[in-house]
Amino acid sequence: MGMTYWDEVMRTGLAVPGDRPLDDLTAELTTMLGDPDPARRDGIAFPALVTWIARGVYDDLLVGLGDGIAAGLSVGIGESGTDTVFRRSFSALVLGEVIARTTDQHRVPGGKVLEWGDRLASWFVRERDCRGYVPAKGWAHAVAHGADAVGTLAQSPHLAGNELTVVLDVIADRLLRPGTPVLTSGEPDRIAAATMAVLRRNVVGLKVLEPWIARIAAGASPHRLGGAGDPYAATANPQAFLRALYLQLSLAPEPPQVRPDLILVLVDALRATNAPFLAPH
Repeated sequence: MGMTYWDEVMRTGLAVPGDRPLDDLTAELTTMLGDPDPARRDGIAFPALVTWIARGVYDDLLVGLGDGIAAGLSVGIGESGTDTVFRRSFSALVLGEVIARTTDQHRVPGGKVLEWGDRLASWFVRERDCRGYVPAKGWAHAVAHGADAVGTLAQSPHLAGNELTVVLDVIADRLLRPGTPVLTSGEPDRIAAATMAVLRRNVVGLKVLEPWIARIAAGASPHRLGGAGDPYAATANPQAFLRALYLQLSLAPEPPQVRPDLILVLVDALRATNAPFLAPH
């Protein structure tokens, strides 16, 4: 269907059209998640799917919907600088909404949620196209969207301590992935917010968190990095993350129980990775 059809759907407040099967509408919207035209992708497909999920349109179909959306995570995986990033990135965002709905409605078996989590995590670590805003095509923002979805996954009751520890490892893997460009479109803040979602579960303790922070900090100090190349570019993402996490842990509402101890760990990490600027004069 053309834009005129979907423009009319938007004008009706996103009421589900009665003239076509829901499966057909969903398949078309899912394909449109990968459209390089932001008016179709961001202006129609994404809000339509998210609104219908929130309104319960798919409540009896969440397993099939989630599987279909998750398939988009593998479209063009390994590519960078191509339009396939839009399908992967927006599939992650919509899959997060599916997972959020399952948390609210308890209609999907835990094993299926964990399967979606595995697929999401695998894509998030492997994604090579880290562009934020793409001129004339709008937001790609794969790392930010992936972080949002991972944060939503962390809120699922189907994830216990072991699974949440894996989520933290995935976050660290993403931050430390070799070859990742400097993330300049708010991604470290979004990744820190995903980490806060893990921490607010109050399941993962300092015995896990302290070495986890140490691992990230080891990749965050330009003053200790040898070899060729720009050490600031190579360490910018983990450094920005540590700062963002410190900010959110210090000021965000609903602090986790581990907050006082973890702030001290973060301060030590920031002090060590910024030593030249913190030495006494």
